[in-house]
This record gives sequence, C-alpha cells and structure tokens, in this order.
Amino acid sequence: MARVVRVVDGDTVILAGLGSSRIVGVDTPETVKPDTPVQCFGPRASAFSKHVLGAAGRVRYRVAVEPVDAYGRSLVYLWLPDGRFFNAMLVRRGLARPLPFPPNTRYAPLFQRLAERAARRGRGLWGRC
Repeated sequence: MARVVRVVDGDTVILAGLGSSRIVGVDTPETVKPDTPVQCFGPRASAFSKHVLGAAGRVRYRVAVEPVDAYGRSLVYLWLPDGRFFNAMLVRRGLARPLPFPPNTRYAPLFQRLAERAARRGRGLWGRC
C-alpha cells in the first residue's frame, strides 16, 4: 500500500515511497503537459482521478514489468482499498484510452475490451471528442 500524496492529472500520481508514478496501460487526455494544449475531456479525467484517488488516500499498487519510464516515473497498476482496479475504471468510464506499451501489456486485452464497450456506449471522451 502507498499513500496518495498528490494527483497530478488523469494518469499521473505522486505516491509516498515511489514518487512520481504513471498509471500504466492507459492514457488520459493531457491537461498539464508543457507546450501541449489542454485536450478534450482532459479536465474531466483529471478531476475524476483527483476525486477518487484523493478520497481513497491509500492505494495498492503493482509496479509494471518495465518499472520506470523515460521521465523517471514509476509505472504502476493501482487498486483502491475496496479492490477496484483504478486503471480499468478510467477506461471503463471513457476517461482514458488503452496504451499498450510492451513489455507492460499484462492487462492490455482487458483495457481494449473496456474501451470498445465504452466507445459503443458513447461514454466519456468517446461520445464527446
């Protein structure tokens, strides 16, 4: 378990003991990337992550096969204290697209199925962007 120190945006969080951590396997629209405009549905994805992870306070995490990205962030899968898989929640609600990046593809088939279902239902970014 790790304490959520701060949520940066929809797919980046600061975890106690790990530091800056990228929620792996998914990609939310940008809101804080330098020299990049705020993207469609980015503020909603960011607000959701801030609300849910902030309310949880602590998360269970698993570091991905490739543990660190090119920016030095830990690559993590997150679960809420009640057992819900946060990475999947983002995709299911249409707040993120799958981002399979080998070798970190353990949940790629799940994320793809959830994205296809969200797109069919016009959820989140699929219905607005």
